[in-house]
Amino acid sequence: MPPTAKLQEVVFDCADPAKEAEFWGNLLERPWGYRPQPGGVVEAGGMWLLFQAVPEPKSSAKNRLHLDIEVDDIHQGIVRAEALGATRLSDFHDDPGGGGFVVMQDPEANEFCLVAQPEGSWTRLLKTIVSEREG
Repeated sequence: MPPTAKLQEVVFDCADPAKEAEFWGNLLERPWGYRPQPGGVVEAGGMWLLFQAVPEPKSSAKNRLHLDIEVDDIHQGIVRAEALGATRLSDFHDDPGGGGFVVMQDPEANEFCLVAQPEGSWTRLLKTIVSEREG
């Protein structure tokens, strides 16, 4: 039997782990904290976000990993994220199911998307894809 695996945390390399943890904790309205080792942490509803200090600056404009953050109201979500220090990078992108997303970046230029999914359209799609694969 193969060993089990589960996602433990999502790790962000950054210059200021405390600031990043504060930003993400406030954005997600989740508990967060900081200690020099391991860095900033956010309890993100069943998983952890970890922010660790690294000496080198980010060298590429494009992230290879990003988070999708579902919001009830995309416009209020943008205003709130910007008030917390985020920057908007794109216009609203419509999804065929009636939702859509806006690309943002946190204070250290890590990209994330604010996502609107009316009546759970995206979640239903993901569940459908998983059940088709298992089926």
